[in-house]
Amino acid sequence: MSKKLRKLPAVVVGLVVLTATGSAVASHALNDWPYSSSHSVYHRSYTLAAVGDIACEPDDPDNATTPSALKCGSPSLGGYDAEFATAKQATDMHPDAVALLGDEQYEVGKLNDFEQSFERAWGGLKMLERPAPGNHEYYSYTKKGDNEPAQNGTGYFGYFNGHDQAGTPYPAGQAGDDTDSDQGWYSYNLGDWHVISLNIECSSAPFDNDCSTTDGGLLTQETKWLSNDLQANLQPCTIAYWHQPTFSATTASTSTVAAGAPGAGSAEGLAADAWWKLLYKNHATLILNGHEHAYARLKPMDPSGKPDPKHGIPEFIVGSGGEALDTLATNTEGSYANPNVVTAQASAYGVMKLTLKPLGYSWSYQPALAGAGFPATAVDYRDSGTGSCHGH
Repeated sequence: MSKKLRKLPAVVVGLVVLTATGSAVASHALNDWPYSSSHSVYHRSYTLAAVGDIACEPDDPDNATTPSALKCGSPSLGGYDAEFATAKQATDMHPDAVALLGDEQYEVGKLNDFEQSFERAWGGLKMLERPAPGNHEYYSYTKKGDNEPAQNGTGYFGYFNGHDQAGTPYPAGQAGDDTDSDQGWYSYNLGDWHVISLNIECSSAPFDNDCSTTDGGLLTQETKWLSNDLQANLQPCTIAYWHQPTFSATTASTSTVAAGAPGAGSAEGLAADAWWKLLYKNHATLILNGHEHAYARLKPMDPSGKPDPKHGIPEFIVGSGGEALDTLATNTEGSYANPNVVTAQASAYGVMKLTLKPLGYSWSYQPALAGAGFPATAVDYRDSGTGSCHGH
């Protein structure tokens, strides 16, 4: 039987309790953060900080064979400066929760790397973090002179869920279940909002390298879980997030795949097309992704990538957490290769702030630190606005 909501143990954060369904319940507090002193769970606003692609690989003896260009301290990476800048930016938002959009730790997400890099900058927000994994937590890395084996989520689950003395991850916790039948997908509620974290790292051993959503494999089971979770959801507003985006801002069109087509950037993004169809059918409000080291906001779209102002879902790509920056895909005249991209930037690091209101939301994005080789004015970029929930 597919579960509808992963049961989380109640966790006390200061004077705030996270209930068994993941909902935030405020109690009497001595200050206004991390939660308001209001007793009401519903009909108030919540702040969700969202970002992915964050922490550089630490330059320590454990990574002695990794090329220096790929480690913290490399002049081409954001490094500690960037991840500390984005962590401070997120902290200053006083979030109720932090949606981590994958690739929290480079290059392969070893537990020691999480502890020596991600933890140093983002550890202060750990109990508020609601992560999704990325390819760098699951896949091997054999590029640019590096040769590191796949971790298949071991370091990721060990860091977020905790681990025993030998470093073996606990089978359940903050990042979801770590079992043969469930690789860390879960949902939680923030007031009137239902929030879903998914694992799209299907080209990995736990998924039997199977990115089909229809053949009975693990990704099929996750897709069935998503369908059941959406059908059971009673909240009027829904956010879903996973790592590789279905619609790309950094991938140019090819002879066979248009830049605005589903999966233009990756096999995982193509597989997630099935999730777009379910989310669209169930009137989801927003989709968040990382993977592309940039910030981009795309028009409300139907599952085929056609603009749909009335019923479509906006996609936000927030892969600007600190590790490095990509290049936006543009046409010769300078317009975005994907015509659904409304605005984007890939010259600075930053976190998106979402204010989740009853039946609506607002977003605000501004960078915290310019990338290497970019002028200080790169942090002057701004994107903000408001939207409403589709409801049921």
